[in-house]
Amino acid sequence: MKQPNFPSIARQNGVSLIEALVAVLVTALGILGILGMQMRTMNNTQAAVRQAQAIRLVENLSERLRMNPNSFSSGTASKYLVGWGDNGTQVNCTNGCDSATLAQWDIEQWKKNVREILPLADANVFFVNDESGTSAGNNRQLGVMISWRENESAGVSEETNFNKYFRLSSRNASGAVVACPAGRTCYLQFIQLAARCTANSNSGVARPYCADGSVKQINNS
Repeated sequence: MKQPNFPSIARQNGVSLIEALVAVLVTALGILGILGMQMRTMNNTQAAVRQAQAIRLVENLSERLRMNPNSFSSGTASKYLVGWGDNGTQVNCTNGCDSATLAQWDIEQWKKNVREILPLADANVFFVNDESGTSAGNNRQLGVMISWRENESAGVSEETNFNKYFRLSSRNASGAVVACPAGRTCYLQFIQLAARCTANSNSGVARPYCADGSVKQINNS
C-alpha cells in the first residue's frame, strides 16, 4: 500500500523554525540595544558627577582664599599660582604660619585633593588676562582650570567628539594661553581673591579700612 505524502506539513515546520530563529535574533538585538543605552546613561551620569566634583573643588579653593586674611597681597596671591604638573611646595603649618606660607600650604593640599578625587586629574591656577596691566598686589581674580581623564570605553573618535564640548581655554596675566590638555575633560571657573578690609578712597588713594581699626594702603591699579 502506498504511503501518503505530506509536503505541506514539512514546509510548515521549516517556516516555523525560521520564524523562531528570527524572533530570537530580534530579541537579542533588542537586549543589546537596551544594554548599550544603559551603558551610555551610566557614562553620562559619571561625567555629570565629575563635573559636580570639579565645581566643589573650586569652591573649596575659594573658601581657602577667604580664610586667608591677606590673600590679595602681592606676596600671598602669587603663592596660589600653580601650573599643570606642579604639585605645589610642601610646607608645615601645624603650629601656624603667615599668609604667604598658608597660601603655599593651601595650594599644595588642594592639588592633592584634586588628584585624589578625580581620575588622572591636574589643575592650573592663574591670574586672569583682564588684569594684565594691574600692578603687583592689586590682582583680584584667579582663573582655575581642572582637567581629568574620562574613562570612556568607546573609541578615540567618539571620546574626542565627547570631550570637544569641554575644550576650554583662557589666557593668564602674561597673555599665554591656558588650554585644556589633549584627551582631557576640563572645568574652568573664575574666583575672587579675598579681602577682609572694605575698600575706600581718601584723597585719591585707595585704602582698605579694616575691622580692627588699622589702615593699610595699597597701590593704585
